[in-house]
Amino acid sequence: MPIDAAKALAAEPRTVPLSWDHKDVLLYHLGVGAGVPATDAAELRYVLEDRLHVLPSFATVAGGGMIAAEWPGTPGIDIDLAAVLHGGQSLTLHRPIPVRGEKAAQTSRIAAVLDKGKAAVVVLRTDVADADGPLWSGESRLFVRGEGGFGGERGGSERLEAPARAPDATVERAVREDQALLYRLSGDRNPLHADPAFAARAGFDRPILHGLCTYGMTLKAVVDTLLDGEPGRVRSYSTRFSGVVFPGETLRVRMWRDTPRRVRVAVTVVEREGGNDAGVLDDTVVEHA
Repeated sequence: MPIDAAKALAAEPRTVPLSWDHKDVLLYHLGVGAGVPATDAAELRYVLEDRLHVLPSFATVAGGGMIAAEWPGTPGIDIDLAAVLHGGQSLTLHRPIPVRGEKAAQTSRIAAVLDKGKAAVVVLRTDVADADGPLWSGESRLFVRGEGGFGGERGGSERLEAPARAPDATVERAVREDQALLYRLSGDRNPLHADPAFAARAGFDRPILHGLCTYGMTLKAVVDTLLDGEPGRVRSYSTRFSGVVFPGETLRVRMWRDTPRRVRVAVTVVEREGGNDAGVLDDTVVEHA
């Protein structure tokens, strides 16, 4: 069987070195849509090295990406990438991410393998630290179609209802036609996001945008709109991926100030609103200072 849950859960944690510099940060920021308008002082903080602020979601690609560092060679996991969709992502920031990381290390392990019947959900846990201590912790939930039914735990399915009032802020963000091709240069080279033939094998009529690109674009919208453009204020960020985005579409990001330190977020595709496939990020929460 391609997934051996017992073997995956029993595997020893793996630690790999991570390194990055300002060029990696700049590329990531461009990949999530920063730099538009190109002369806007607020945007230049993401794309000029002499004033660079690091968006916390950069943690998902630092050193090549938390998934890329964990997945290859994981005992008990041998699956077809065409069957994999990103189901959810969470980050906890222990301190602001530095522009340069030279002596960081990432420790990763399989935290859970859930049996959803027709699919499996593999939960990957990562913890990153450098010489000054912990930097961030992350959890990725990967939905693997066709790999359920092995008799494992199903896990919970709690959902957060969007507040029953008008959002405190709403912004739209255009997804460029070449956005996935640019974003993949930060480490996620899954051909699902670039190769039409591979996308067709996965059941899509064209390549889809990386879920983590939507994740980064959404966090940037929240930081720029409700957090005074200060990425260092973010303490944690979690979401559930509920749909796909295609390059060329437009994201509508709705934000509610749930508490003085928490923002609730929902993201839809403008062009599909009114249909049942418009939602792409649900259960999304940004906690901040």
